[in-house]
Amino acid sequence: MERDIEVMAISKFKATCLAVLERVRSTGRPILVTRRGEPIAEVIPPRPPVREAGWLGSMVPHATVTGDLVEPVVPAADWEALGG
Repeated sequence: MERDIEVMAISKFKATCLAVLERVRSTGRPILVTRRGEPIAEVIPPRPPVREAGWLGSMVPHATVTGDLVEPVVPAADWEALGG
């Protein structure tokens, strides 16, 4: 094989499955599982997780601030709640 890959009989894999999976995860080296010398599976390390960008600032390319974000839309004198 072109890659540096460990070959393991299925009986040994079955007996040490959890330890083999942890070794593949930590070393990043795949393991080829065989039955009677024939390959039946390849255990490979997982891909690195895709980190999504945070939600803060995610609308920057889609929104424009056109005025004061804190000031009310209508003057306070026009509010019914203030008795105006």
